[in-house]
Amino acid sequence: MLGKVLAIILGLSALVAGGAMYYLQVYGFYEEVAPQPGRDVVLLPLDGSEPRPIAYDDFQAIDADSSPIRYRACFTTDLTRQDLAAEFTPSKQTVPRNAPGWFDCFDAEALGTALEEGTATAFVSVKNISYGVDRIMAITDQGQGFVWHDMNDCGKQTYDGTSVVEGACPERDE
Repeated sequence: MLGKVLAIILGLSALVAGGAMYYLQVYGFYEEVAPQPGRDVVLLPLDGSEPRPIAYDDFQAIDADSSPIRYRACFTTDLTRQDLAAEFTPSKQTVPRNAPGWFDCFDAEALGTALEEGTATAFVSVKNISYGVDRIMAITDQGQGFVWHDMNDCGKQTYDGTSVVEGACPERDE
């Protein structure tokens, strides 16, 4: 009898712990981000100067303090990706990170397909928004904009254990 009770307690504990971990990963740490006009939808000019804001509407974003790569945002713009490509830096990072399923406006799979097919263009928004992490923005032919954070070369080298080339990365804040 004692074995059955212990098995039930262990099973219930595992269910509660699994449910809690799922909730914390998918919902618990995320917070909505309020629009900050002039600061949240910006692109890096081709000359490498300070990022410049672009016109946008319908901004939605989420973020979490638990990781620098959890930021996701969606918006609309009247600017075309061809016009933006003439002024702003394209990104080599063209694989968007998945967003939680409940953040409906950000469909990483559809965006990834659009980037592969050439109906969307990815741009650098902000370099090293957090050490080793760049903010990437993609614009589609329909004027939809998507933003996510992704590791840059410095971040990849730092976090995969590869030695970072001296002077190739910015100073790290301690």
